Amino acid sequence: MALSIQSNMASMSIQNQLGRSNNDLSTALERLGSGFKINSAKDDAAGLQIASRLNAQVRGQDAALYNSNNAMSMMQTAEGAFDEMTNIAYRMKELATQGANGTNGTDEYTAMKSEFVALEAELKSIMDNTSFGGTELLKTAAGKFDTGAVTFQVGSSTAETLGVNVSTAVQAINTTVNAAGAIGALTDAATSLAAITTVDTFIKNIGTARSSLGASMNRLDHTMNNVTNMKENTQAAASTLMDADFAAETSNMTKQQLLMNSGISVLSTANSTTQMIGSLLR
Repeated sequence: MALSIQSNMASMSIQNQLGRSNNDLSTALERLGSGFKINSAKDDAAGLQIASRLNAQVRGQDAALYNSNNAMSMMQTAEGAFDEMTNIAYRMKELATQGANGTNGTDEYTAMKSEFVALEAELKSIMDNTSFGGTELLKTAAGKFDTGAVTFQVGSSTAETLGVNVSTAVQAINTTVNAAGAIGALTDAATSLAAITTVDTFIKNIGTARSSLGASMNRLDHTMNNVTNMKENTQAAASTLMDADFAAETSNMTKQQLLMNSGISVLSTANSTTQMIGSLLR
């Protein structure tokens, strides 16, 4: 190669290499500092697009699991109320059966009626006052489960919903508890006998509501397990795209530092070429 003072190709080539090494070193340091392999779109445009969608899905799944836990708690609250109402209905069935017996006198019917009326009042109180976070659940014409289907968002997409509709059974229960003396009065054997049939129907309606809620809660359990599984695998996929490999980046940083050090040393030598040319002119 000819000696020239107009251009120093060796120096220019080394400067270009130093620039590339410096860029690579900066990239390695940025990844080590942030912990991410992709820190801007220029690092991997396609990878960033995919990772963004995956992370959005994970955020939606986190919110869906929060929703699902609240939905489960709401249904458990309603089912717990029905459980206590079932216990009350069992006692009412017992009283009605006792009242239908011909051995009872006026005093017995007075005592049984007093308890029966108190139990009816408690049934209405449970239906009117059962709530979840201030939201009425069973109250007639106002409760969540009395006015129609309740839809819970249990996934990150619009298709992932769970509809729970126990309104028919709840409305039937409300019709009974809101009508004074609808279950029975227990004033004599005849009214007690009629109350047995009414209580049996009442227990059936409560059972219908409870079984429907139970089926929905069992389904929701499986939904939550599936969403949790999807979330874990989605997070793993996003991590594969986004997270920096510290072993590889540390190795690359060391490599680029060595290239920088050697390049600077060689650049110093290349820049001294013009001085050697000057010695030829003496």
